[in-house]
Amino acid sequence: MEIKKKFRPDPSLRLMDQARQVLRYHHYAYRTERTYCDWIVRYIKFHGGKNHPRDMGKAEIEAFLSYLATQRKVSASTQRQALNALVFLYRDVLDRPVQDRLEPVRAKRRPSLPVVMTQREVQKVLSHMKGSHLLMARLLYGSGLRLMECIRLRVKDLDFERNLLYIRAAKGNKDRVTVFPKAVQADMRAQVERVRDLHNEDCSRGYGHVYVPEALARKYPGAPSEFQWQYVFPARKLSKDPRSGSLMRHHVLESGLQKAVKVAVDRAGIPKRVSCHTFRHCFATHMLENGVNIRVVQELMGHADVKTTEIYTHVMEKDISTVVSPLDSLEKKQALA
Repeated sequence: MEIKKKFRPDPSLRLMDQARQVLRYHHYAYRTERTYCDWIVRYIKFHGGKNHPRDMGKAEIEAFLSYLATQRKVSASTQRQALNALVFLYRDVLDRPVQDRLEPVRAKRRPSLPVVMTQREVQKVLSHMKGSHLLMARLLYGSGLRLMECIRLRVKDLDFERNLLYIRAAKGNKDRVTVFPKAVQADMRAQVERVRDLHNEDCSRGYGHVYVPEALARKYPGAPSEFQWQYVFPARKLSKDPRSGSLMRHHVLESGLQKAVKVAVDRAGIPKRVSCHTFRHCFATHMLENGVNIRVVQELMGHADVKTTEIYTHVMEKDISTVVSPLDSLEKKQALA
């Protein structure tokens, strides 16, 4: 049996370039690359910036993670993200995995209920939006999409005939299928035609390429220039890919939609902490209120465990008008006695 050799970065490169080389070899997402590199730099700076990570180890990692929990008051998920970055550094870049169990001061988990708007509040917020931002917000609510799932939609992911949306490489690198609201399909067809015109214009100028996963690009060299791979919500301008250096048209920045939602919420006078992700919470909650089976909602949301979906049962509207107060019951018994 042939033993696969572990990838080793180029020792002549600087530490951060070695980290990027390993991240790209293992096909980590570009966002993950930036996040991991940021945590590694913060770890080095925390210890004065003079010592190389290979000269540090378990004690230094625990000190940094404890500082994040006690001084910076970060959430448990943020502390875990920093831990993952440092474990990656020592295991895959320096080839010096930490053998002993890490025991830093743990950040406290603060379970909280999701913020959910009523259907009337959703309608008020959407009434203060327009253009592509309105279309994206309607998709977030109508299909239960995460922000980046909406931003990264490609033409091939839209199934108008079966009223389905295909979500590729979502959280946890999982694919799923969700509903494609008929209410947005006319606008989506118009959006796709705008994308087609823009793509044809790019092709006539010698561009027309879009990012596709490296493995697919090798297997299907023509895929990056095919219309079906184009983003449904493309950026206005061409930009240089940070990894390949090629000039191509990426998807729109998520910050544009985030700002549009914030402005719409303020204008609608909704006194809740509403973000783009709130529309996803509303999707799940309103589906449950409409009597959709929780297992179906779980599948549409892409939750691995139904317990994650069950949290929406705590915020859904319930008809308590028929519930009898124990005081009313007591006094009724006294009146009959």
